[in-house]
Amino acid sequence: MKLEKIKIKFKKMKMHNIENALEEIDYENIKPNKIQKRKKPYEDKTNYKTIKEAFVNSLKKYSKNPCILEKQNHKEPYKTITYKEFGEDVFALGTALIKELNLENKRVLIIGETQYDWYVSYMAILCGVGIAVPVDKDLPLNELENVARRSKASAIIYSPKKEGDVNKLKELMPEIEYFIEMKSEKELDGKAVGIKTLINKGKELIANGDNDFEKIEIDPEEFKILFFTSGTSAESKGVMLCNKNLAENINAVSAYVKIYPTDRLFSVLPLHHCYESTIGFLVPIANGASVAICEGLKHIVPNMQEAKPTGMLTVPLLVETLYKRINEKIVKSKKDKIINVMISATNTLKSMGIDVKKKVFKEIFDNLGGNIRIIVSAAAPIDGKVGNWLGDIGITFLQGYGLTETAPISALTPEYDLCIGSVGKPIVQADIKIDNPNENGEGEILIKSPTLMLGYYEDEAKTKEAIDEDGYFHSGDIGYIDENNNIFITGRSKNVIVTQNGKNIYPEEIENLLSNVEEIKDVMVYGKNPDGEQAKKKDAKELIVTAKVVPNFEKIKELHGEVSDEEIYNIIWEQIKEVNKKLTSYKAVKQLEIKKDDFEKTSTMKIKRYKEIEKK
Repeated sequence: MKLEKIKIKFKKMKMHNIENALEEIDYENIKPNKIQKRKKPYEDKTNYKTIKEAFVNSLKKYSKNPCILEKQNHKEPYKTITYKEFGEDVFALGTALIKELNLENKRVLIIGETQYDWYVSYMAILCGVGIAVPVDKDLPLNELENVARRSKASAIIYSPKKEGDVNKLKELMPEIEYFIEMKSEKELDGKAVGIKTLINKGKELIANGDNDFEKIEIDPEEFKILFFTSGTSAESKGVMLCNKNLAENINAVSAYVKIYPTDRLFSVLPLHHCYESTIGFLVPIANGASVAICEGLKHIVPNMQEAKPTGMLTVPLLVETLYKRINEKIVKSKKDKIINVMISATNTLKSMGIDVKKKVFKEIFDNLGGNIRIIVSAAAPIDGKVGNWLGDIGITFLQGYGLTETAPISALTPEYDLCIGSVGKPIVQADIKIDNPNENGEGEILIKSPTLMLGYYEDEAKTKEAIDEDGYFHSGDIGYIDENNNIFITGRSKNVIVTQNGKNIYPEEIENLLSNVEEIKDVMVYGKNPDGEQAKKKDAKELIVTAKVVPNFEKIKELHGEVSDEEIYNIIWEQIKEVNKKLTSYKAVKQLEIKKDDFEKTSTMKIKRYKEIEKK
């Protein structure tokens, strides 16, 4: 799903009787909660060594519980697959991949949109088949071929929507042994076979006494997953992970956040990304919770209302869009002022142990399914007012920090010790420090953690460059750690603009300010080499702080009427000058570039800076 094309629609919010909401609550039957200021992680955190260990534990404890919810088509209700059914399919597929297709210890590429068969495939490979290679479904054919070659894939499990590219790969890469189509019951014909056929064959083998796959023991430290980074600042690298890396993510989350068997996560983000496949899939599965699959962003509201999730992983663009759309409806209802009064009143009650936010703001909750309690944002900075507002209406807002190289979590907000603006505290297993901090305590974030990758695939030089002799991963992110051990990200070292007198300018800081300008849809700040007349000046070696802006044409028309390209430039430049007043002089934007089409981005909506800078 293309996150840059988010068009979320909520029905009209009437906010009926919000003024009297507090008066209608039966306080006599509300038992005040004892307010506890917890500072320590939960003592009962898990200690899994492998994903198979966690999965088998859930199969035993939660066999009858809902596991995956998927829509077969938009008109039908969600179909619920239990843990028992999911487990049977996983073990059957694993058995068939090894016994029928001889894929044990081989590399299997998975490509496709989020669907049940993706989950079955990934879990089967993690539980003993070979090495899983999750791939971005939006890769063009040439990049897909490149990944398949680099990973030395022996088989490809693919969505029917990728059939065209896969048919071309059959010709380009005759060395690939099998092409397995999701949702398909095709019998084995040469190299082609349907995944349902394999699952049925696996079930036959198991019914006849073959339980070899179940007996496979997983080496926690062995290379078993190959993720390719999204490449926002350089070409993508292959990240080698092991079962231990992923299992330690489960353990890390359990120390900071309680996930219950009654919880349901709403899957919106692409599964080939480590963030969604680990935290959005493996974490709930390890806790007996369920996962509901979103059909697509245009269906996000009706899907949430039907699935009634309790949690959701997002990226800032998505949660900020939800925030804007809900508040637009509130403003149209002309109840925005009373909502603010109710927020203040319910915050006061909550401080006394009486939490009635879900009842007072029921209409907002109902639009999100009625049960939402946690929203997690990661992958990029987010405006603090969004997180504060979510907390004000009764939703716990958490942030996470990590990279594909840390599988992905290295820091997370504890639900019992919130700090909006921070990306969280180091996970309990991690040692995170700031390298060479400046006078403000800022420096590169270094990470040592059991979630840290084995290394870059077939690239020892880059591995040694990224992980020092003491075992610390050099993240490339700039930040500081406060007295309460909260981590704050202020920039990325690879994006840093260095002035001639040694000052560092982190584009993210300026971009965050510019993103609040209504006339700006998207922005990238970078240091531009002087050219033309500028190159002749005395300070010609100084990089020019430049803002490349995608205008919000709809908003400009709404606010300023029909205007020319020149007028659009002037409107945005005037807004940039206002933002410059909030910056020290050397950080001020000196040049504006207007871009009419969208930025090239990764699947988690990070601008591919190196690609955009290369464009003239």
